[in-house]
Amino acid sequence: MREGVLVYQADGRLLYANDAARTLCRDCYPRDLDSGLSLDGLVPRDALAVAREQGHWSGHLSFADQRMLLVHVYHSAEQGGCFLVLMQDLRQIRAYEQELLRRHAELNVRLTAAQEKLLQAEKLASIGQLAAGVAHEINNPIGYVHSNLGSLQEYLHSLFALIDAYERALRSPDPRTMIPEIDQTRARLDIDFIIRDLPQLMTESREGIERVTRIVRDLKDFSRSERDESWKLADIHAGLESTLNIIWNELKYNTTLEKEYGELPLVECLPSQLNQVFLNILINAGQAIGERGVIRVRTGHEDDHVWIEISDSGPGIPPDVVQRIFDPFFTTKPVGKGTGLGLSISYGIVAKHHGRIDVESKVGEGSTFRIVLPVRQPPAEAVT
Repeated sequence: MREGVLVYQADGRLLYANDAARTLCRDCYPRDLDSGLSLDGLVPRDALAVAREQGHWSGHLSFADQRMLLVHVYHSAEQGGCFLVLMQDLRQIRAYEQELLRRHAELNVRLTAAQEKLLQAEKLASIGQLAAGVAHEINNPIGYVHSNLGSLQEYLHSLFALIDAYERALRSPDPRTMIPEIDQTRARLDIDFIIRDLPQLMTESREGIERVTRIVRDLKDFSRSERDESWKLADIHAGLESTLNIIWNELKYNTTLEKEYGELPLVECLPSQLNQVFLNILINAGQAIGERGVIRVRTGHEDDHVWIEISDSGPGIPPDVVQRIFDPFFTTKPVGKGTGLGLSISYGIVAKHHGRIDVESKVGEGSTFRIVLPVRQPPAEAVT
């Protein structure tokens, strides 16, 4: 024990002393226990009287080397009037507490790093799961932009040929004699069609590039690590749309998406982490509905909280499973189809935002996940 323990008979005879007590007495008092240090010399004069009367006395004893002891004296009338003395070196206590605080801080750093790695790993796992769909979503616009560039190249050759005909006409003695050749060139190159098609071709190409830009931007925002992100006021609808943009190729073949967005204020949050929550729940919803179904995304604002509901028309979750869906590594998916961490991590992220996730599910009717978040995070001193 770090504490000194002494037991005395009623007449002051020492019955027991542990090693810690012997060391403290030797270091603090002019004489130690083996050299005649008595119970009366150990504590103030009134301490024993108070202990006899009240059963207990405690106090701080100061010594020349700035050492301070916290001493407790207990008296037991039932045990023949014995005294139990407990001694604590406050410097040791402070050093021990500081060591505990240091270890606690070190463990917190390790835990935070482990949580960040786990979250990042789950993000990368989600991206890996969606990689083929994301690649398809990027390849589609890139494909028709590439095709449009081929058409644009042909159109440029035709337009240059027409410009060449106009230049030769301008340089001839009588430009009017070149009008039949110019008309023939326009007809042969189908210039009227090019004039009609070129603006549409450019618009489609611009939309394709913007589509790729949005996907890349959403992927960048989604995969941002926690250390690169700070609390900020964010648009929840923008986060939902960004997540749907990434996941849409995974959903569009078997899902009818219904959106009912309410008016939401900007919410103080870690946006990419909330996007991870949305993505995990949307992936689960898409996998739950099977061959064909409906996913409904609704949002709303009540007092100082906002809520996001993601519902699916799947088979629902049995009551015994609902109780476990947020447990780490629990999954009902086949081996290799899920880590069992998605909803657990989502639960942790929402808890970090001082919110909650509620689940309602009926077998045969589908499931609804309701995420409730405060509009503003509570002050640090208010968090317990």
